[in-house]
Parts: sequence; structure tokens; C-alpha cells
Amino acid sequence: MLGACAADAVPKGRTPVSLWFSYGGTNREVLESLVRRFNDSQTRDYVQAVYQGDYFEGLAKLRTAIAARSAPVLSHVVGEVVPYLAQAGVLEPLADYPGIRELDVIPELGQERTWVTGGTRPLVALPFNRSTPIAYLNGELFARAGLRAPRDWDELRAVARLLSDRASARFGFGCPINWWFWVALVGQAGGAIVAENGRISLGDEAGAQALGLWQELTRGGFMKPPPGRDYNAWEQCNQDFLSGRAAMIWSSTAFLKYLEANARFPLIAAPLPAGVKRAVPTGGTFWIVLRSAPSAAKAAAVRFLRFMHEPEQVIAWSTRTGYIPVTRAAVHRLEARGYYAQHPNDRVALEQLTVAEPWPWSVDLFRIQREIVQPRLESAVIQQRDARAVLTEARALAREPP
Repeated sequence: MLGACAADAVPKGRTPVSLWFSYGGTNREVLESLVRRFNDSQTRDYVQAVYQGDYFEGLAKLRTAIAARSAPVLSHVVGEVVPYLAQAGVLEPLADYPGIRELDVIPELGQERTWVTGGTRPLVALPFNRSTPIAYLNGELFARAGLRAPRDWDELRAVARLLSDRASARFGFGCPINWWFWVALVGQAGGAIVAENGRISLGDEAGAQALGLWQELTRGGFMKPPPGRDYNAWEQCNQDFLSGRAAMIWSSTAFLKYLEANARFPLIAAPLPAGVKRAVPTGGTFWIVLRSAPSAAKAAAVRFLRFMHEPEQVIAWSTRTGYIPVTRAAVHRLEARGYYAQHPNDRVALEQLTVAEPWPWSVDLFRIQREIVQPRLESAVIQQRDARAVLTEARALAREPP
């Protein structure tokens, strides 16, 4: 088995379930604690959790293992890749397993509304660590300047300018130059990545406006230039914020608890601002069961997924990480306990689901993201290439067969 660590031995008489997961730090610790909780709660099944690196490393290993007929029973993958895996026929349909239809999943976080037409397709993915992009504000700097969280792009420009200070090498705004945040901007500008007729539009003019906003802020010295690629960029952006080199950043819900624990100033989470409207994509990963696994192992994996969707497990995961609770029952329980009154930052991503826009169900979306759009976003901001020309080039490449 591919993996970064050895799995525990399976106790005699139990059905083994190999689980591949991606991420480290606190999130890894919390997941492993929930796996132990499941294993200790019954004597029928035994989940063996094996770390596989970040999302993209884990996906590469999973695709290799599928081709080699050595895939795990259970894994989680980023949402953009689910249509590709479903089309390849490697995912187990889940709806007819006992208890799955009764899961109280928040529709915007489940397959039903994460994708256009997601609810009309066989159920092959259940939500796990789901998120939206949100803004993080240095409350001390905002209070000193008498500013509030920006509500639209004009206020974002103004706040970024007013909180930038060249003398102290501080930028008013920071954001990874990443597809996810660009998709948020495209939606805010009134566009969509895929047009209603199925054409890969990359937002057309809205896509150029979204990229142009980053270029404008970077060129003016109000947004920190891109610090790196993939999750290195996210980590550097977080460190810029914690060190005071960025007064406000856009990042993921996933980092809420980490940033709260390490900030030496009051941390305020806020929704993303509007362009012509408010819009955010959802992000994070979904549980998938591999069709190639033995029937007994697949049934055991589904029992584990039912366990993970029980309110107390959902609550433990979300409150210890910052990810959005994925069931309505968990949210109701947190409300009743007064959790959101005591932790208002946790409510931001949950409330943003009212403006969450679904992804297209496209088998090419992940390839277009990784191979075509992402590198061009970076070059456009770093080299200040013409935004419209960059996206025209990307659209032409997206039409070519892989």
C-alpha cells in the first residue's frame, strides 16, 4: 500500500477498512481521534487511516492505485475531481446502503447542491471537510483605523489602501493567487466558469474583471505579491497575517481555529465582499467509497460514514478545525448549546452558504483548473499580463481534448 505511515493491525474478527486521507497538523489529529472513537465504539469494523500528503499528492496516489488495482476502500477527494472519478466508474453508488438516505446533510454542502445537476445523479460522494473562502481581519488595526470589514469591491480597495503601510512593510490585503478565490471573484462579478450552454467561459468579461482586481491591488502596492504555489501560498499568507505583514487576508474556513489560536490580536472573520452581487464557491473534500473494494469492506466503510455524520462527530470535527458542520442536526445542536453566540467567527462560513454557487458537473474541470487556469492566474498577477488575453488563451486550451 502507498502511504506515509503504517496502519494499525486489524483486531481478529473485524472487517478492515483502509482509509486514505490528506492533511496534517491539527486536522490530522482530529480525524485520527475520530477514527479511534469509531474503532473503540464497536467490535465489528476497524478503520485503518493512512496519511497520503496534501490533496494533490493524495489524489495522484489514489489515481495510481486505482490503475494498479490497489486502491483503498475509502478516501476523500476535492470536490472538483468527483465528476471525473464518477465518469470513470470507480466510485460506489451509496444511496441504497442502510441509513444513507436518512443523513441530514445540509444541501449546499452535499452532492445535491454542490454541483449543478448533482441531485439528479447517482449519489457517490458524502461531505466531509467542507468550507467557503472567508476574510480574516486584524481587529486591532481595523479598530485603530476606524474601519469595518469591506462590503463590496470599492470598500475592499479603500481598506487595502488605507491599511497598507510601506514604512512597516505592511500590506492592507493578502490572498493566495488561487483558482478557488478567483472563482469567488468571478461569481461576485456576475460570471460563471461554465456557461449555461456548457461552454467553458471562464467567466468571460467577469473573469477578466476578477483577475484585474488582483492586478490592480498588487500593482498599487496594497496587496502582497504572490508568495508561492498551492498550499505553500496559503501557509505564507496565513503567516503574513499572523505576523502583521497583512492587515486582512482571504483564506479558508479550514484555518479558523489555527489562526484564532495563534493571533496576538483580536481576530475577526467576515464574509467576502460583493461585486455586482455576493457569491462564494464551496470547497473542501468529499468521502468516496471505491467500487473495486470487497463488498464487506464497502458496507463497513458506509457504517463508518454514518458514524461520522452523527451530530457529535460532526460537532467535534467542525468546532476543533473551523470547517462547516455538514448536517442540520449538528447545527441545531450547536445553536441550542449557545456555541455560535460564544464563537461568532464560526458562523460566518455557515451563513455564507446562502450565496454559495454550485460547481458545474464537468469531468474536465479539475484538469482545466490545475493545468490551464491556475498557472495563468499566477503569471498574470506576477508579470501583469493582460487579463483578457490570458483568459482567451486559457479558453482556447480548455477546448482542446486532454
